[in-house]
Order: sequence, then C-alpha cells, then structure tokens
Amino acid sequence: MKNKSQKRFCLLPILAVMLLAGTISAFGAEGEAEYVPAVYATFWSLVPPIVAIALALISKEVYSSLFIGILMGAVLYSNFNFETTIIHIFQDGIISVLSDSYNVGILVFLVILGSMVCLMNKAGGSAAFGQFAATKIKSKIGAQLATIALGVIIFIDDYFNCLTVGSVMRPVTDKFKVSRAKLSYLIDATAAPVCIIAPISSWAAAVTGFVEGEDGFSIFIRAIPYNYYAILTIIMMISMVLLRIEFGPMKTHEINADSGDLYTTAGRPYANAEEIANTTKGTVMDLLIPILSLIVCCVIGMIYTGGFFSGADFVTAFSNSDASLGLTLGSFFGLVITVLLYQIRRVLSFRDCMSCIPDGFKAMVPAILILTFAWTLKAMTDSLGAKFYVAALVEASAKGLLNFLPAIIFIVGCLLAFATGTSWGTFGILIPIVVAVFENTNPQLMIISISACMAGAVCGDHCSPISDTTIMASAGAQCEHVNHVATQLPYAVIAAVVSFITYIVAGFVQNAWIALPFGIILLLGVLIVLKAMGNTVSQS
Repeated sequence: MKNKSQKRFCLLPILAVMLLAGTISAFGAEGEAEYVPAVYATFWSLVPPIVAIALALISKEVYSSLFIGILMGAVLYSNFNFETTIIHIFQDGIISVLSDSYNVGILVFLVILGSMVCLMNKAGGSAAFGQFAATKIKSKIGAQLATIALGVIIFIDDYFNCLTVGSVMRPVTDKFKVSRAKLSYLIDATAAPVCIIAPISSWAAAVTGFVEGEDGFSIFIRAIPYNYYAILTIIMMISMVLLRIEFGPMKTHEINADSGDLYTTAGRPYANAEEIANTTKGTVMDLLIPILSLIVCCVIGMIYTGGFFSGADFVTAFSNSDASLGLTLGSFFGLVITVLLYQIRRVLSFRDCMSCIPDGFKAMVPAILILTFAWTLKAMTDSLGAKFYVAALVEASAKGLLNFLPAIIFIVGCLLAFATGTSWGTFGILIPIVVAVFENTNPQLMIISISACMAGAVCGDHCSPISDTTIMASAGAQCEHVNHVATQLPYAVIAAVVSFITYIVAGFVQNAWIALPFGIILLLGVLIVLKAMGNTVSQS
C-alpha cells in the first residue's frame, strides 16, 4: 500500500517540474478583476481527469484516484500556491457542488430510491418477484433479455433507469448466475443509450434546450436514426446475449459466476446493504406497485416542473422540465405510497419502514461519495477552461473536410465526455458550435453532426469511471465500480469503433437508411468473428 501511495503522489512533483520547465508562466499581479490560470483553455486543462481515470483503472481504487485528480486540478489552477489550492478544492469544489440545487436534488433522489429498494427487500417484494420470475424465466439468456427489456421500458431518465432496473432484476440475475459485472453492463447499456433516442426523456429535454435558434425537439426526432452509438449498443447487447458471446475481463466474471462467484474480486461495497426478506407476507405486488407508483409519480413530477399544470402541452412540459426537482418530487411521493401500501397490507410495521430510510442512505453512500468527487473534478476542469479548449479544436476542424466532421465530432465528444464524466456538459459545448457551422449551409449535415455529438457524449459517458451514469449502474447492480468500468470498456470500444466508421459513411451519403444498415451489418460481422474465435460462455 505504501508503494502504491508513493507512486501516485510522485505524479505531482513530476508534473510540477514539467510545467515549470516550459509551460506555466507566472500569474498576473494580485487584485485583478478576474483571475485566469496560466494553463486556462490548454491541453493541461484535461490532465486532471485523464490522471484520475488512469489511476482508477490501474489501482482499482476510485476514491483516492478521483481526489488526486481534484488535487492536481487545484494545483494547476493555483500555480502551486498551497493556500489557493486548498481553498479551490473545498470552497470552489466540494462545497460548491454540494451547494448546487440540481446536484442536491440528485442526491436526495438517490437516498429516497435507496430507501425504497430497502423497503421492497425487507417487505419481501423483491424475493417474491424473483420466485415469480423463476416460473417465467427459465434460463440465463432469459434473465438477461428480461433485464434489457425492463431497461428499454424505463426510458424516462438514466438515473431512475439504473437504480430501478438493478433493484428489480438483481434477485433474478443472481438466481441464474449472471455476474454483477454483466448486470451492471446491461443496466448501463440500457440507461443513457435508450434515453438519448427516447423523445420523452430528461435527455431529450436537455438536448432540445441546447439547440438555440432552431426547433430543438424536431431536430432531436430527426437525429434519432443517426444516433449510431446508442442504436448499435442496444443491438450489440442483445446479439451478444443471444449468441452467448463474452470477451475481455467480462468473460472471466461470467465464467466465475457459473461457479457461484458473482463478484470475482474481493471488492463488494454493497454486501452489507442486503436485507433479509420477509417472504411469508411479501408478494409480487409489493414490488410492482411501488415501482409503478414511482414511474407515474416521476413522470408527473417532471411535467409539473415543466409547466404542464400551468397550460403547457405534454411535450413542451417535458422539454422544459427540471429533471432533478421532478425526480425528487416523484420519488418522494413514490416513497409515501410505498409506506402506506405496506401499512395497509400489514407487511411491515411503521417502525420497520422508518428504519429502512437510514439503511437506504447507507446503501447509497459509496455512490454519493463517488458522485461528489466526480462533480468536484468536473468543477476543477471547468475552472481550467477545458470546454473552451475542446471547442477551439472542433471549430478548427470545421474549416475543412466537412464530410468527415460527423466522425470527428463523435471522437471529440467521446474524449470530452470520457475526461469530464458528463454527457450533458458535452452537449452544451458542442451542439451550439455545430448549429453555428451548419445552420445556413447544410441542414442535413447539421442533423448528422448533432447526432454524432449526442452519440459521442453518450459513448464517453458510458466508458468514463467518473460518469454519474456509470456510477449509478454500479450502484444499481451492487457491483464494485472499477469492476464495472474495466469489464464494460472493451464492449463500449467495439461499439464506438463501428459507430466512428459509420459516421464517416454517413458524412458522405447523408442518408440514415444507407449508413445505419451498413453499421449494423459491420457490427454483426465483428460479433460473428469474435464468436468464431471462441469468445463464448455457458448461458444455460
């Protein structure tokens, strides 16, 4: 452990020498109206998240890796001034992100969902559903397809998708020996990729808001057939289940799961969150009614924040909704309905119901900690001007090779979302640039490029260890976070490479119904080759 720590902290003095040797110049005099760090909007603004991600993948320890990335960002911001570094980490970082109402709403939503999951487990609803599903689902393939189907159905919001699908399907996939790593992949691959092609979702609302001066919702609809990463990820996921294909680290996890080890590694941060189910009273309805009430209440909560009850139509209300507040309101009323249901049915005492609230909070502590650090790391990159550096790169590439621009934007979106851990932030940076470049010259290429931006953002978000959606998928599956990232990455890379090639084709033909079939055929060809190479596991 000491050697690992020494290796990590050696990065800082090495970086300091490099920066002082030729990159960082002295800051301006104190007292200026607006402080701008010397490395603002340069490549160095992306170094902190890159280091954090690399350390997380190498060390398999996410908390210290994220904090080192935060520390490095603060050091670069302060030009190695100790006092400014500390103030920037806490005042501009951790305290700032935990003071943001949107972020706090997401944390409250997490705690309430954790409490609901605890309630459903303690009431025996999850166990009863597992027993019911066992009579309908007869194989490992069936358990995985059922997980995918539920993930596609719950398309309202990716946070809601991750935690709900995980809590409902975990007992079923455990029964059929699906590894927690594979479950977290299925959850993650049906979260953002489904939400980004669902017209009625919080993601559609976010994208619509970034398309200024245009009919954002109409553009979102027209962009769906060009959202190759999302579509190909869903096709790839279903095809791998049906063809029994597993490769990379995931193959090891699945082989071990067949022997009864669902985790493979010693890291099991959610093991103590499991509740002993009261299977003598719990029924399937004790799971289905809370879940359905949660869905209905969250939809109502989101359209309420969008002004539906003040006269706005449903689509407009969803486009203008505040996902954080809407999900918080919806989950609160879902929790109230669940407690009332269990009181009426006498499944749990009121005291037992109340004890589930702190227990649910405890179950979500790992996810909350990682989210807080991830948001703080994003605040560090924002203070270093990372988005302006990336925007300049995209604008420079737009001056030539216009037909290759969708593929270029896809790659830039992947890298930016991977480094910052945010899809919506990537939308906000790239979409206005795309609109400005193409709106008066080539509307069709604008649609393709906007879709490439969305696909790249989802891809980077899907791969990034510091992405909130990736963290939620780990929490929903109760899987060690680094395990989820390491096993999912090879799958996401294949879908990304095929998507990149497909965007090159789309940039020239500018026809979704030519490029999309090409991408699907190419993806299926890759999967068939992988199967022929022996990358299969038992799916009985």
